[in-house]
Amino acid sequence: MHTKILFIIAIFGAFSITLADNVSEKHFTPINSLTESLPQKNKTQINLIIDTTSSLSPTSSSALLTSSSDELPRSSATINSSSAAVSTNLSTTSSESATLANSSATAADSTTSSSSATLAKSSATSAKGKPNPYNLPDELMPLWESMTMRQKAAQMIMVFLTSPQFVIENEIGGVLITGKHFREIDSYLRKMSEIDSSIKIPLFVATDQEGGIVNRLASIADRWHSLPSAREMRHMDTSKIHVLAQKVGQALNEYKINMNLAPVLDPSKDYSNKNSFMEENRRSWGNDTSVAFKVRSFVTGMREKGIVCVSKHFPGYDSWTNSDLQIAVSASPKEKIEHNVEFFSTLANDIPVTMMSSVHFLRISSRPAVFDANIVKMARRGHPDMLMLTDDLWGTSLRTWASGKTQIPPRKNYPDKDFKRLVTAIIDAGNDILMISYTSKAINMLDIMMNLCEKSSKYKRRIEESAARILKLKHKMGLLK
Repeated sequence: MHTKILFIIAIFGAFSITLADNVSEKHFTPINSLTESLPQKNKTQINLIIDTTSSLSPTSSSALLTSSSDELPRSSATINSSSAAVSTNLSTTSSESATLANSSATAADSTTSSSSATLAKSSATSAKGKPNPYNLPDELMPLWESMTMRQKAAQMIMVFLTSPQFVIENEIGGVLITGKHFREIDSYLRKMSEIDSSIKIPLFVATDQEGGIVNRLASIADRWHSLPSAREMRHMDTSKIHVLAQKVGQALNEYKINMNLAPVLDPSKDYSNKNSFMEENRRSWGNDTSVAFKVRSFVTGMREKGIVCVSKHFPGYDSWTNSDLQIAVSASPKEKIEHNVEFFSTLANDIPVTMMSSVHFLRISSRPAVFDANIVKMARRGHPDMLMLTDDLWGTSLRTWASGKTQIPPRKNYPDKDFKRLVTAIIDAGNDILMISYTSKAINMLDIMMNLCEKSSKYKRRIEESAARILKLKHKMGLLK
């Protein structure tokens, strides 16, 4: 009798170990932003920037951001794709993408149900005794209870700023600002003032201010043209980085920006130990965590001026293919991906928003990282309030993948059914902020989300989880009075 019992226990133990091993194999990924080429600078010019910007007029006081106290995921992802890899895998990519909606939804079902179950078990109540399953601060509960599902879904959308009326009427949650806006600074500021005076929930106002060739402030004035790149800043003293970040952050605040789509934590070396795409463009802060303390100086300087930073492109873009323009794949081994993720993990307490990559990491996933529920879940592990941001959903690579084809129709002829598949997959994966440059498509996105909510309560929970995370950060930033 005892022998039989021991035999059964041994079998159960072996099964448990195998299951754990399978689960631990799941992983994730990040993406690319538009760039503007600018002149290079030298050390003398850096000092000049620090000195001359001291004369900037003080900005309106902005509540200092507090660092999130969680720790970032232990996961994996990286990128390296030669053109040979792209051509070899493109046919596989196309066939796999045809099953994107089903497979993504399946992965998301398990993610959403486990997440919702956890929330249900730890469901808190507000000070007034009302249900508070998403652990919102008590002072946010009146706002939360007044919001419709469409208003909550609208918080998840970030659009390229066009007309103030569009943002106000659709109660959009965030806007993307580029050099084009800054080149018409007076018009831009008037639009922002109109929005600020009318919108119920203040916006995330985001721009790419990395320095180097990605330098939006250079569109405003010549004095900003020589801002150092990430590669140059990593060789600077931390005190100088901090002062420079404060000056840049003050200027961004003055121009209504509260979110900087930087720093770039992508590796400077690819898996073959050659300079990566990001390194060649001077956008990478380095290849490991040894320079994390310098990145922290940059992030802290920004935060002290009311600017929240976004780490990108999770989990470490080392591909030579521009994923904004075509399907990008990486053959980086799992070990290299895990190494790249350590940079994000080390700075997780300092940076509360992570931009996901659109790259397809062949060794760890069957689809681009931003579509992979397991990858997004891992990116948030240990950080339940970490916001996950997509890159431009209207980018060619993501639309091509969602269509299941190797080529897609022109911009304005993209099929509605393919766009619905794309949006559904992005939500299924667990992303919180959906960025899109084709502004009017935000209405389609809202309609798709409302239709999903009507069909399944799973999507209602999924959207509310993201909306709650967004409101928590806006509250922490001092945007919600």
